[in-house]
Amino acid sequence: MYYETDTETSDHSPTARAATHDAAVVARTAVTVGRHVHTALAAGPPAGEKVLLLHGFPQFADSWTDQLTCLARAGYRALAVDQRGYASDARPGRVADYTVDRLVGDALAFSQALGGGPFHLVGHDWGGLVAWALATEHPELLDSLTVLSTPHPQAIAAALRSDPDQARRSAYVQRFRQPAGVAEADLLADDGAVLRRVYGDSLPPDRIDSYIARFAEPGALTAALNYYRALPETLTVPSGRIRVPTLYIWGDQDGALGRTAAEGTGAWIDAHYRFEVLEGAGHWLPDEHADRVDPRLLAHLAAHSRGGHAAGRSDG
Repeated sequence: MYYETDTETSDHSPTARAATHDAAVVARTAVTVGRHVHTALAAGPPAGEKVLLLHGFPQFADSWTDQLTCLARAGYRALAVDQRGYASDARPGRVADYTVDRLVGDALAFSQALGGGPFHLVGHDWGGLVAWALATEHPELLDSLTVLSTPHPQAIAAALRSDPDQARRSAYVQRFRQPAGVAEADLLADDGAVLRRVYGDSLPPDRIDSYIARFAEPGALTAALNYYRALPETLTVPSGRIRVPTLYIWGDQDGALGRTAAEGTGAWIDAHYRFEVLEGAGHWLPDEHADRVDPRLLAHLAAHSRGGHAAGRSDG
């Protein structure tokens, strides 16, 4: 069930103009999935085309604040949800509760909260992995797919086998997969000093402080790390051919996800595909490079609205 308080009008009176402005305001809301209640942020007119945004680690739904505002102003109905484990009332205790199939199931439920029917899917980092998996299994539900930073899971797997640089970049995953408590203690010690270094100076200090405080809540960081612990020993995410119009945006200074996997992603797309490289950009694309991400996202969504899909392919 989805709770919201927005109203909609269709004329051009001062009241209608005010409502249009209000629709661009990002509002706190909640999405209930079974026994779990997920905190969320929503913006845009209820009748707009639907966009679901999935955040990554170690962030929350508010990492999409710039995109929510941008999408709402363009007339889309956008929803960003604190995923399983990140919302305090959606935090099961078992590692097995964080497998990719469960995360995909959550995302499908979130899309129903938008009103059901086809939607545009946007993901970053772990949200990108979930997005690739969902697009593989349910292409009929998507108008388009946009992934920031995270290559296709099969391209990552291939790079891990063939590229020592990607193996080095991904070494942190095994540290995160240590038994519960080990990585948590390391990341949160000294007021989250290690976690703060992960963010670097790419995010606003007040947002970093907020993230550290939220991860310090009992069980919060353990739940987020359980995404990694729930992966099989091969570290593979279930995924395959993508038959949805896809935009993939990658920063060439990403410290975790290298060029081999990024450039290999296109081999898995059997639909319109655009690969955008943001020169000089690192991993935190939604926050740090909204001015470059947002126009590309809007152009992709407009090209693949329900009015008709564009044809062709662009790898660069």
